[in-house]
Amino acid sequence: MNRILIKNARIVNEGTITEGDILIEGKFIKEIAESISAKPDVKVIDAEGNYLIPGAIDDQVHFREPGLTHKATIESESRAAVAGGITSFIEQPNTVPNAVTQELLEEKYQRAAETSYANYSFMMGGTNDNLEEILKTNPRNVAGLKLFLGSSTGNMLVDNPEVLEKIFSSTPLLIAVHCEDEATIRQNLEKFKAEYGDDIPVKFHPEIRSAEACYISSSKAIELAKKTGARLHVFHLSTAIETDLFTNKIPLEEKKITAEVCIHHLLFSDADYEKKGSLIKWNPAVKSAEDRDALWKALLDDRIDVIATDHAPHTLEEKKNPYTNSPAGAPMVQHAVVAMFEAFHQKKITVEKIVEKMAHNPAKLFKIEKRGFIREGYYADIVLINPGLPWNVKKENILYKCGWSPLEGTNFKSRITHTFVNGQLVYNNFKVKDVRCGERLLFDR
Repeated sequence: MNRILIKNARIVNEGTITEGDILIEGKFIKEIAESISAKPDVKVIDAEGNYLIPGAIDDQVHFREPGLTHKATIESESRAAVAGGITSFIEQPNTVPNAVTQELLEEKYQRAAETSYANYSFMMGGTNDNLEEILKTNPRNVAGLKLFLGSSTGNMLVDNPEVLEKIFSSTPLLIAVHCEDEATIRQNLEKFKAEYGDDIPVKFHPEIRSAEACYISSSKAIELAKKTGARLHVFHLSTAIETDLFTNKIPLEEKKITAEVCIHHLLFSDADYEKKGSLIKWNPAVKSAEDRDALWKALLDDRIDVIATDHAPHTLEEKKNPYTNSPAGAPMVQHAVVAMFEAFHQKKITVEKIVEKMAHNPAKLFKIEKRGFIREGYYADIVLINPGLPWNVKKENILYKCGWSPLEGTNFKSRITHTFVNGQLVYNNFKVKDVRCGERLLFDR
């Protein structure tokens, strides 16, 4: 049996930081104590006073398999994820074909079982005409249902109000939504196309995919959730006005309506389009510095519950197309945790709060079994981070299949030194080991 003893760690868990040791046996955390004696058959790792945190759980990624594997694969992006301290991910259904039947959904699980370095779950996709398939979904082993209420691919835009209400009323699944009002976006887009044609300057992206478009859609989704009693999770908030739709008056475990913010909406503002161009073109758009500040405020006061990546790689050639043909999205899983630690160094957030929003809360919100915390008997999905070991993001150390990052050239003060998935060391100081030990996430529902 695999036995590893991590000594002299600063263990960050459930709002506290304590100095101590952790013993891993097999897949699980066997013991947590101030001091644990090493036995002859135990491999010892000296944490040297660095932070030990539960592995991050990313509740929104696009790993592009099947059908878009020239951009990314489950293997390539889960490899980047564990290098970035993300030990579990929830992937979205807008692959090709869209995962909107039980058969197509299970094919993705089978592929991940063969190739994933990290633990995995896949969202079932909703359409205007697949309610029967949605209702077959097992809430025990599927993270939830994804509905595109804007910015969809394939046949995944759910824009029939009667269908939406029927889905919200019928499914026990957590419903995760992308909220942007298509009619508002189309109207804005036509105005700019009339002036610029297809080559619209990307700085107008937040005016086309506007705060108004986001608010119209998210407020409608929340109104419907309140009406039907559905369990609603709103992905990637990007505006100040939306933050007031959510509450911090009750504990997360009692919330029926929750919210997520993505790394890029916390890092960038519309001032960055001049330098970064389409590399920071996301849907919803990166908006103003005032919006960014409001998102930080809502994150820290617990109106926003989760930090995620919306990892969505495209090739550089695709991103360099004129505005209307340049796809939205960028890779982020390898750099998300260290980006938040940079915010810690800037005194914007505590390490305890990073762990809460990137590990504890996703586990609570999705009711993930035995993950997201450092507890005896839980899976040993854990990460060691040295907060004083600088490094620079450059092409040679980018692991995404697409080979680029909007953070290229960034200097980070913190470095992930070790990542464990199910008790196995899968990453150590810029080297990913050939250990694909990710497992299907299970949910306590």
